[in-house]
Amino acid sequence: MRAAILAVAAVLLPGLASAETLEGGTIRIVVPYAPGAATDNLARLLAQGLEEKLKVTVVIDNRAGGGTQIGTRAVATAKPDGRTLGFIDTAFAINPGLVGAALPYDTIKDFTPISLMATAQLVLVVNPAVKAQNISELVALAKAEPGKVGYATTGVGSAPHLAGQQFKEATGANIVHVPFNSGGFLTNVVGGHVAMAFPVVASARDFVESGSLRALAVTGPERARLLPNVPTMKEAGFPAIDATPFFGLIGPKGLPPEVLAQLSETASAALREGAIKEKVVQTGFNPVGGNSAEFKPWLEKEITKWAGVIERSGERPK
Repeated sequence: MRAAILAVAAVLLPGLASAETLEGGTIRIVVPYAPGAATDNLARLLAQGLEEKLKVTVVIDNRAGGGTQIGTRAVATAKPDGRTLGFIDTAFAINPGLVGAALPYDTIKDFTPISLMATAQLVLVVNPAVKAQNISELVALAKAEPGKVGYATTGVGSAPHLAGQQFKEATGANIVHVPFNSGGFLTNVVGGHVAMAFPVVASARDFVESGSLRALAVTGPERARLLPNVPTMKEAGFPAIDATPFFGLIGPKGLPPEVLAQLSETASAALREGAIKEKVVQTGFNPVGGNSAEFKPWLEKEITKWAGVIERSGERPK
């Protein structure tokens, strides 16, 4: 009966029929970063999958700036027809605690979570000159020289920064935050200017394999595919250090249920199947492909968790 009603609607009310399907036409995915960033690269892989499965043209709209706020706000104010989506990462969950009331949108109320697409893993690395072969030895070293062991990050509120804060809380070690404004934070560890850092596994792998860095443990529930011999934080005895970057698909609030279901199912399948899945894995991501019902409470939990970590760190962007 529902099919018959839609068939009649397609003739009498073309606008209603088109609102319930996304086949054909164009979908715009707003990425709040410049081209070439990890989030942008993953969004482009998703775009390939959506084009194949929905027979649509997918346009990546890079809107960098404002700590991802510019691009994210563009999604919040878009028409809720499924034609404008947003590709987010961990900053989406961190910004409410970091920016607070100055955020130009409500992270919970102004969006429709569609799917948790993938996660990545951080790895605790140290310069080879650091006399620590595991986390316990690193903690002992830091406690023996409080305030002298630094950890490099990409800035206040970044995943590497919050992982360092978790390290301090889990171990009681007095390590010092050393923020950098660019991706050069890792080369400063390689050069011996800073003792340790928490980069993503994909960025650190070549340095670890060449011996320029020593990997002690990775975040996440399982060992990293790219560093299979490195233990997890849980295996190392520090499960509370769980900073794990994530990537997800969202839309503006008010997406029609039919459109939300179609996007959630299609996007999830796109990253879990075939050649695209292999590309995702090869670039260091872990495909997830969860549905909307799972993604919303997961996001809310992440927002609450990171707000607490930021508050306890006592640091804010300058």
